[in-house]
Amino acid sequence: MATETTTAFAVIATGGKQYVVREGDVLQVELIGDHKEGDTIEFDQVLMTDNGTAATLGTPTTGGKVTATYLGEKKGIKLTIVRYKSKSNRDRRLGHRQHYAEIKIVKI
Repeated sequence: MATETTTAFAVIATGGKQYVVREGDVLQVELIGDHKEGDTIEFDQVLMTDNGTAATLGTPTTGGKVTATYLGEKKGIKLTIVRYKSKSNRDRRLGHRQHYAEIKIVKI
């Protein structure tokens, strides 16, 4: 039987989405603004925190802060969009590649 380690985590809101984050996590979020690589970013919309023994829920936020390091702007996977109309010899192909901000969580 595997033993589970209890680690602190938080739920933050950014870019209209919610993310469960732990210290050391690297994740891709919506573009945050004009930053340079290595900049420190603070997220103040912390919806929930849990230190392994007690959880704190916000109404709507807890008032805590999550600190992250900005790693740069990255591109997501390429999506191909095909529009097709039968019997009219019409088709159109489009491509899209979303830009993301990559961040590393430093402190909860």
